[in-house]
Amino acid sequence: MLIGYARTSTLDQKPELQLDALTQAGCEKVFVEQASGAQRERPQLKAALEFAREGDTVVVWKLDRLSRSLKQLIETVEVLQARGIAFRSLTEAIDTSGAGGRFVFHVFGALAEFERSIIKERTMAGLAASRARGRRGGRPKQMTTKKIAMAKGMLSDPTITMEDVSRELGVSVATLYRHLPGGRGAVRDGVA
Repeated sequence: MLIGYARTSTLDQKPELQLDALTQAGCEKVFVEQASGAQRERPQLKAALEFAREGDTVVVWKLDRLSRSLKQLIETVEVLQARGIAFRSLTEAIDTSGAGGRFVFHVFGALAEFERSIIKERTMAGLAASRARGRRGGRPKQMTTKKIAMAKGMLSDPTITMEDVSRELGVSVATLYRHLPGGRGAVRDGVA
């Protein structure tokens, strides 16, 4: 029996392309999931692997639908092989039911991981180049110098609470404490 597994990484991705390919390949049962490939716990993948029996073949549209890491990919296929279950990837034309297919599987898996490593390196280099030009990534700071001064001024009034100040400035109480160590006491004593 051919058992299909389709996975999309984000909610805006649609599995139809994968489902069509798996149906055309002759899959009698298909498990569909929306989850990151790096995520270890994927209920539908687990269900597909548990459903498969000796002599069956687990089929994916592309290798990266099964796993994003070479180690996890190889581990999964080895577990299948130990149970007498073959693995097939349609896009890469890999079928591990024979020795040649197993060899090609390992080569393609290594190439896929290499490609992801290159993408990661390029991303890191781009971020470093941006930082060198003075650009900073991430969220803007919530507490500006102006907001810190406003918080100190407001906290000098004993009737105003930290919660009142956090609401007024649109930040959490924890953020206030992070920028005003000691809170109201430090402001009152002139420390902050």
